[in-house]
Order: sequence, then structure tokens, then C-alpha cells
Amino acid sequence: MNDDPFAVRRRGLMYVLSSPSGAGKTTISREILARDSEITMSVSATTRPKRPGERFGIDYEFIDVTTFNLMVNRREFLEYAKVFDNYYGTPRAPVEALLAQGRDVLFDIDWQGTQQLMEQARDDLVSVFILPPSMRELEHRLKTRAQDSAQVVASRMAKAADEMTHYAEYDYIIINHDVAESVDSALALLKAERLRRDRQIGLGEFVKGLRQGR
Repeated sequence: MNDDPFAVRRRGLMYVLSSPSGAGKTTISREILARDSEITMSVSATTRPKRPGERFGIDYEFIDVTTFNLMVNRREFLEYAKVFDNYYGTPRAPVEALLAQGRDVLFDIDWQGTQQLMEQARDDLVSVFILPPSMRELEHRLKTRAQDSAQVVASRMAKAADEMTHYAEYDYIIINHDVAESVDSALALLKAERLRRDRQIGLGEFVKGLRQGR
């Protein structure tokens, strides 16, 4: 931390990546985390059971339904949703603490979660929607992952068509022709947003000092 009272500081930002399943947001998110030390992944709370290999507080915060509902009532989530039979949400306190420290927080969430974040903290939010180059390529990627049955792939394709109609709600759009290029684009956007004048705290005093010869 810079102790210079005239130093320009920055409040962190919330960097949201959304896309239809298979369009690449998880891969891009991992690369951003690996290549940029100033950003931290948001850890969601969920009521679903922990799967083998998952770690509490790293993959998810695993809590029961009663605790989740109490947190909703106390407005302790920035966003939350029910997905199938389980609840997922982003706890407010750890995100706010990171932002106050000047660290950025990465979110891998859908358009509904993004809408809630916009309502809660629009000034802190930068949103990116990732599109596939074509529906044929999206279907190919879903099939080659070999994680889902043909029925699930068909369901994801149908859902993708609806999800993509929300592209206009996002600040930036990346068409994921090539993963490496898309990662570079996502990192470039992040770095540019950090330099926005209104994100730099103390800039007026810093410039005043420059004019005074400091």
C-alpha cells in the first residue's frame, strides 16, 4: 500500500463475464486470474451439496437453505438466484472489502445476476458479454466437452438463444473466435477501465501538486 498522502488511489471494480454455456467465459476467466495479480475471483454461496474435489471458501461457500434465506432477508447478497433446486448468491461483505482495498473482483455470472449487480452498484461494475462465433461452433464446443448428454446439449443450445438476446445490456461484447485473442481483449478492457478518470481517487490533489511543483 502506498503511504504517500498525495498518491492517486483506486477503488476496485467488479468485472463481470457472462456468456451462454460453452462460449468460453470460464476459460477466459481462468486466464485472467492467472495473468493479472490485481483481480480476485468472487466466491458464491450455494445450498447445493459439495462435490468431490471442491473446497469450501475457494470453489463455493456451502451453506444450508435456512442460512441462505436469512442472508437474503438481511440483504447480505449483491445478487442471488435459484438454479434448478439450489440457491446461489454473491455475499456482499467480502466483495465490498476487496473493492475498498483497491482490488478488482471477477464474476462469472449470467445476465440475471448482472442485472442485480447493476441495480446494487452500477458505478463499480464493468460488464462483458462473450458470444460464440456461430451457433454451429457453440454446439460443437458443447459436444466436444463430453460432459453432457445429447439432451442436455440441446437444452443448453435452446437456453443460449434466449441468453444472447441480453447482449445489449452489457458494456462490452467479445466474439470468441479465438480464446487467446479473447483473453487479450478481456485483459485490455480491464486495464482500460482501471484508468478511467472517475475511478482514480485523489487525482485532483495529485494534479494540483504537480502544478505547485511537488
